[in-house]
Amino acid sequence: MNEPLSLILILLVSAVLAVALFRKLRLPAMLAYFLVGVVLGPHTSGLLPDSDANREFAEFGIVFLMFSIGLEFSLPQLYAMRKKVLGLGGSQVFLTLGIVMGIAKLAGLDWSAAFVIGAALTMSSTAIVSKILAERVDLNSRHGRLSIGVLLFQDIAVVPILVLIPALGVVGTNLTDVLGLAMLKAAGMLLFLFTIGKWLINPWFNLVAGQRSRELFVMNVLMVTLLLAYATKLAGLSYALGAFIAGMLISETKFRYQVESDISAFRDIFLGLFFISVGMLLDVQQIVNNIGAILLVLIALVLFKAAIVTLVVRMVKYESGVAIRTGLILAQAGEFSFVILALGVEQKLVSGPALQVILAASLLSMVIAPFLIQYNGRIARKLVQSYSRNSGQVVQDIDDIGKHLHNHVIICGYGRSGQYLARFLREENIPYIALDIDPSRVLEAATAGENVMFGDAARRVVLEAAGGARAKALVISYADNRAAMKILHIVQENYPQLPVIVRTVDDTNMEALREAGAAEVVPEILEGSLMLASHALMLLGVPLNRVVKRIRIFREERYKLFKGYFHGISDAENEDLANQQVRLHSVIISPGTFAIGRNLADMHLENFDVEVKSIRRPNSNGSQPNEESTLAEGDVIVLLGQPTGLTNAQNALLIGRVATK
Repeated sequence: MNEPLSLILILLVSAVLAVALFRKLRLPAMLAYFLVGVVLGPHTSGLLPDSDANREFAEFGIVFLMFSIGLEFSLPQLYAMRKKVLGLGGSQVFLTLGIVMGIAKLAGLDWSAAFVIGAALTMSSTAIVSKILAERVDLNSRHGRLSIGVLLFQDIAVVPILVLIPALGVVGTNLTDVLGLAMLKAAGMLLFLFTIGKWLINPWFNLVAGQRSRELFVMNVLMVTLLLAYATKLAGLSYALGAFIAGMLISETKFRYQVESDISAFRDIFLGLFFISVGMLLDVQQIVNNIGAILLVLIALVLFKAAIVTLVVRMVKYESGVAIRTGLILAQAGEFSFVILALGVEQKLVSGPALQVILAASLLSMVIAPFLIQYNGRIARKLVQSYSRNSGQVVQDIDDIGKHLHNHVIICGYGRSGQYLARFLREENIPYIALDIDPSRVLEAATAGENVMFGDAARRVVLEAAGGARAKALVISYADNRAAMKILHIVQENYPQLPVIVRTVDDTNMEALREAGAAEVVPEILEGSLMLASHALMLLGVPLNRVVKRIRIFREERYKLFKGYFHGISDAENEDLANQQVRLHSVIISPGTFAIGRNLADMHLENFDVEVKSIRRPNSNGSQPNEESTLAEGDVIVLLGQPTGLTNAQNALLIGRVATK
């Protein structure tokens, strides 16, 4: 069974089955690869030999992981989050690293092994945390933003760590000199590449992309990545550093997203191989023999990391509940923990029972991470009574305002779009309440007299407190489809008659959002394009009334709520086109009209392909029609349909020419 094809088939079948099972169980695919490595590895079945060739091949997984991190690395984003990244992230990394190194040294390990273990346990899982926070619509919450800030610093900290570990592996030389030389090499290479390299990379990628060959483009990305990885290896550093630099260089070009899309398949496959190789390091017999120590380290790791993160978040004046939630979210090992441990094994810095205990505890911490993240809010409220009271106080504060509102609008999100909408509503004397989870924005706006409250609109109790049952409309003003879906689900479940208008970036998810219950979906790119077109047409001399008509017709085709308009004299310019468009038409139920005393179901207006949009009654602003609505003298029926159908429907209402089923 040692033939290459047999080994590849065993590996592929095992990986496919394991990943499919873990996906079904909603567990990270990474854990499936670990399981394959453990089962097929040299310490269990022995089907996969622990050879130098296999380890070097799996090292490409680290290369592509670091390339992806470099590709997503954004200096503007780093600057915007500098307080969270440098303050919180730096404190967490240095505190965790220092304390773990001290404990490892007391346990009898040398400084090199202590550094590798400390660096590994410092990391948390970017993949698990970001995925679950996104699913829970928590990325923009306070604990979500704090968690992402710390993770971003950890990703940055990996780079110097991967430079230091190979330097620690050099035997028989002065450690200070080796570390100094390694850092000098890394700084020199970064300086060279970001001056000369940045100047070369743009024209080179333009030249390759100009050939319009996807095959050539992908090969070029692989070539640049592996060349830089090989260059840093020759310089006595690591493959990973070169891959990270390659990603950062390409992220500065306009081809960043194309590269990210093209390289994703290679990255995921090689990463899978890398995690399989890490699983091969696990010795089941040693794990069984040291199970007590592993569980002890697991509990200590989770509690220790949660405590460290909680402490640093409290130091920057966040409340205890938010600090505990952030700590629980980051209380696990991460993908880079295994990268660091694998590099430590390669440099012969860590091995034996210590390696097995740390590997197993790190792996188990990632298994329980989804459950800790899922229930972080409940745990925080149990541990901190004031946080529970604060959460209840938020709902109570919203309820104090919401209970006095009727026929109002609930604005979910008080960013630029939400604030513009609020201004229009104020001009029309329409009451509203806005909800936002950015405390500084809420404080600023509320101080200025705006009717905005702190609260997460994706929670049922918050919408209930905001008067969802009495509201006339709800507007989701931020472009987040996942959050919109969550709010739509709550509205459909609790307030099915409440119309919801959703803002989105483009028209990709319009139908899905409408199916979820949105009365209308407004894509901002589409609206921007319409404004661009209208300004361009007027600049080219097209009359204003014709431009308005073109825009109106386009909106009728795209938006359900825009369908129809009241026909006027100015619409006679293009009668053929107008006759093909649906329009609105008002029919007054005057004395002696046939429809008086009859309900809409009796009139069978649907046979004329006409829709009743509303019934306006004396001393009323209009009501939503239903089949049991009885028509009375003075009612105004607003119909939607094409001209012929509207004429027939009007005759049916006025003189009784009622169609039969």
